[in-house]
Amino acid sequence: MKSIATSVVRHRWWVIGFWLVALVAGGAAASAVPDRLTYDFSLPGQEGWETSLELQEAYGISGELSYVPVYTAPEGEGIAEHRDDLAGIDRALEQLPGAQVVGYAGTGDERFLTDDGRSAFSLLIRPTPEGFEDPLAAQMEQILTRSAEQTGLGVEITGYQQLAADSAQDSEGPSVLAETLIGGFGALIVLLFVFASFLAFVPLLVAAVAILSTFLVVLGLTYVTDVSFVVQFLIALIGLGVAIDYSLLVVSRWREERAHGAGNDEAVITAVRTAGHAVLASGVTVAISLIALVVVPVPMLRSMGFGGMLIPLISTLVVLTLLPALLSLAGPRVDWPRIRKENHASSGWAAWARGVVRYRWIAAGVGSAALALAIVPVFGLQFGLTSSESLSDSGQAHDTLVTLEEQGVGSGVLSPITAVVDSAQDVPALVAAAEKVDGVRMAVPLEPSPSGATGVVVVPELETVDNSSVAIADDLREAVAELPGYVGLAGAGPTVQDYQAAVFDRFPYVLALIAVITFVLLVRTFRSVLLPLKAVLLNLFSLAAVFGLATWFWQEGNGSEAIFGVGATGAMEFWLPVLIFAFLFGLSMDYEVFLLARMREEYDRTGSTDRAIEEGLGRTGRLITSAALILFFAFAALAATPDTAIKVAATALGVGILLDATVVRMLLVPALVSLFGRYNWWLPAGLARILMVEPSPLRPEKLQGTTEDDRRPARVGQ
Repeated sequence: MKSIATSVVRHRWWVIGFWLVALVAGGAAASAVPDRLTYDFSLPGQEGWETSLELQEAYGISGELSYVPVYTAPEGEGIAEHRDDLAGIDRALEQLPGAQVVGYAGTGDERFLTDDGRSAFSLLIRPTPEGFEDPLAAQMEQILTRSAEQTGLGVEITGYQQLAADSAQDSEGPSVLAETLIGGFGALIVLLFVFASFLAFVPLLVAAVAILSTFLVVLGLTYVTDVSFVVQFLIALIGLGVAIDYSLLVVSRWREERAHGAGNDEAVITAVRTAGHAVLASGVTVAISLIALVVVPVPMLRSMGFGGMLIPLISTLVVLTLLPALLSLAGPRVDWPRIRKENHASSGWAAWARGVVRYRWIAAGVGSAALALAIVPVFGLQFGLTSSESLSDSGQAHDTLVTLEEQGVGSGVLSPITAVVDSAQDVPALVAAAEKVDGVRMAVPLEPSPSGATGVVVVPELETVDNSSVAIADDLREAVAELPGYVGLAGAGPTVQDYQAAVFDRFPYVLALIAVITFVLLVRTFRSVLLPLKAVLLNLFSLAAVFGLATWFWQEGNGSEAIFGVGATGAMEFWLPVLIFAFLFGLSMDYEVFLLARMREEYDRTGSTDRAIEEGLGRTGRLITSAALILFFAFAALAATPDTAIKVAATALGVGILLDATVVRMLLVPALVSLFGRYNWWLPAGLARILMVEPSPLRPEKLQGTTEDDRRPARVGQ
């Protein structure tokens, strides 16, 4: 690190010139990246996905979700009297690319009618649109509007896509750029408080370079592999928070060294050698937690792993090169007015540290109890799709669905299951078996495809969107799997099951990979066995608490309606837990590294664990709290997006950062370090040789403040 810093200072104009070019090129790339991102939700090798490919080949449909046109006869008439009109509307809808329509007009099945006989519904099954908007929605609306005018019937449409579209229209959020600017403004307020000088603008400049440079690299990555649309949000807002957090640590150490009498370039080199080393460890830890997503056989998550990995790596590279160059060139001039001094550790945080050390058992107990209380709801966590109730509580699609439910038609029409058989002769047996399954409203065959393969649309009574409601898919599969010609099931329910198999069956491997690599990295960073073990375990408990809070707030709806206008989701989107885990594990570990690296430095200087806690927390407490607030503002801006899944991810990450920076890092970590005493710092010689670091033998613990030397600030460069 010292060599890197020295080289950067010596060639600072070349470094600044390089990043200036990257900034300009990244600005151009940022506008091109969104058009090259993918909406790939495929699950290769899973039954539901492979069956949907069979449907795509046979009919041009995916079978996952349906649109539900609803027709209502004039007052005093029954809808059955208008069967010919319904047939004409269905034929018009079938002209849409890949559309298949089943309903009362074609089947005469009275189960397509409401209890009062005045309304009927059809199922319009089409390919799942790519992206958040259906490009044929306007054409479909025109067909239905024209049909209503020609027939005199009331014609409305509902469906999962319509409910989601209404929700998006009701809560249109800011663009990615606007969200980034909102997060940046919040970060600036915190930075002004921390530095109380024009130096507050330097981390924002570093963040801008890091974000746009990441967009530039991601643009190149899109020509090599698919990159998920989610990555653009992560680059802008997580990149903002990470780059500023890392800059905050290095700049604060630079100011501290200058306050102790070091020259400017000497202070820059020392800051990079010490704080920069912690930044490098943190950046690599975040990158590792994200690249581990490649273990999951889901293209979307794998692309998030590759794309997300670039965010901390490029931020780290910018902070370790551009930031020292800027500080060397103009640091003292922009550090004006110097209202806040860095000669000594924060008296408030040092006092807090002494209090935690004195009452360490109580502190450890309170922190553990707080985490345990937050963890409790996680045992009711459901995975799947957001429930229809939380998608929209107003609008035409919502009102139409409510009318159907009031007239005896359950929400299962939103998520039919499509079974596929090899030929039409196998259909009658499958229909008979399917209709005997509890919870099935009806089973209706499609017309045989040119290849002979035939789909049977099975309509459950209730929507199948999470891992408790998809039991009907298991029951249906058990009833029909042994029948001749059976190919498989497709639809929302089978898709939820596919994700459970593809994602969560592999999740223990992801967890183990991240934990082991992180543990080894931290053993080298802290030269300790116990500190890394504690760090990994505390991170896992902290993550469990975050999922518990997300379950309580979003899934159970305790406050989501009041704050975001979104009712209880009933489940967490199946791709979110792994993504939240990967990002939050790495981001939370940032603060662990910042805090423990400084404690290790102070322990090596004084030999006192209590003194290390006081000085380490006194020096980093304000930084960690400020860094957490900056990331929280970034995630709060991201939560303004209209998509419910992104809201869930943003709030989980934001609350997780605050929980980790307060309860865990400011309470549990110092309490446990105090309890473990000299064993915190032990690294046996054999393990040290393997990891190529200096050993750290057990040594007698010094009492806090034993000598006057221990109370003096460290000498510059020490």
